[in-house]
Amino acid sequence: MRAARTGRGTVVFCCLGLVALALSVAPAITIGQAGIAAGDVWRVVAERLGGAESGLSPLREGIVWELRLPRALLAAVCGAGLALCGAVLQSLLRNPLADPFVLGVSSGASTGAVAVVVLGVGGGALSLSAGAFAGAVLSFGLVLLLAHTSGGTTDRVLLSGVAAMQLFSALTSFIVFTSADAEQTRGVLFWLLGSFGTAGWGEVALGAGVLSAVLAVCLCHAPALDAFTFGQEAAAALGVAVRRVRLTLLLATALLTAVLVSSAGAIGFVGLVLPHAARALTGPAHRRLLPVTALVGAVFLVWVDTAARTLLDPRELPVGVATSLVGVPAFVVVLHRGRRATGRVPA
Repeated sequence: MRAARTGRGTVVFCCLGLVALALSVAPAITIGQAGIAAGDVWRVVAERLGGAESGLSPLREGIVWELRLPRALLAAVCGAGLALCGAVLQSLLRNPLADPFVLGVSSGASTGAVAVVVLGVGGGALSLSAGAFAGAVLSFGLVLLLAHTSGGTTDRVLLSGVAAMQLFSALTSFIVFTSADAEQTRGVLFWLLGSFGTAGWGEVALGAGVLSAVLAVCLCHAPALDAFTFGQEAAAALGVAVRRVRLTLLLATALLTAVLVSSAGAIGFVGLVLPHAARALTGPAHRRLLPVTALVGAVFLVWVDTAARTLLDPRELPVGVATSLVGVPAFVVVLHRGRRATGRVPA
């Protein structure tokens, strides 16, 4: 009976989240220098899906279909993915400050991107995104190697991630300082701070596909994540294969983070603050927490990106800067509410 109520509650939360996401993406597409009505957006989408012609000029159709719609959808995918990874890592590592970048994946992706752009690694065969993905995989491989050789506990994984993050951040700074000209430095730094300005349907499809697969994997391991919140020993006593589950979820979150960072650059704070906000709505049960966290992250980043590209028009604020400006005060509020409610910092 209780499971049935929990299932119905999850469905209700998810339906409300999907409605909120649809009501966020549609208005976000209409906001910008070229005024686009909501009806125009739906007509363009209907035409592309096989409906009647929209009646708009090719330029306005291109603004909707080639620029704003893939950008809004990529923002939603990145917000959902980063928030999901944060929720999983905070439970898996039992650390309320864990987020997708704690594994050093973001720093490795940054180094890979800079190596392609500044040093010309790959001889022109590698794109910036491909270089970022390769760097992310290399960084995570180093984290696993360090963690394995030092004992393999969750604390060692966390410390190895911090070490890898510092190493690859230093390498990125060294490459930019010694080899980049002024124009390359500006372009690289803007990408490192996060941007959806080059979003395309390829990035949306890849990100959405990997997000769906990782979400399915995480939901399959939701009972194990519930057990991990009580510690590794308790999880093992409840029959969880601790090493296998931990490695599977670490690989899944690292893969998703690498794909998202390679598409949009480094966007911080989404994976740190939003899982706490979603947990306040749903409680600790991961079967409900994970999809709700993903939807909250998607809605959040769609609106943050919309504000980042319009508030300083014609200039565009890097998305990573905007998420930090919004996320820090929000995280302070979450911490204080959690302390008043439970007498401790929420985990």
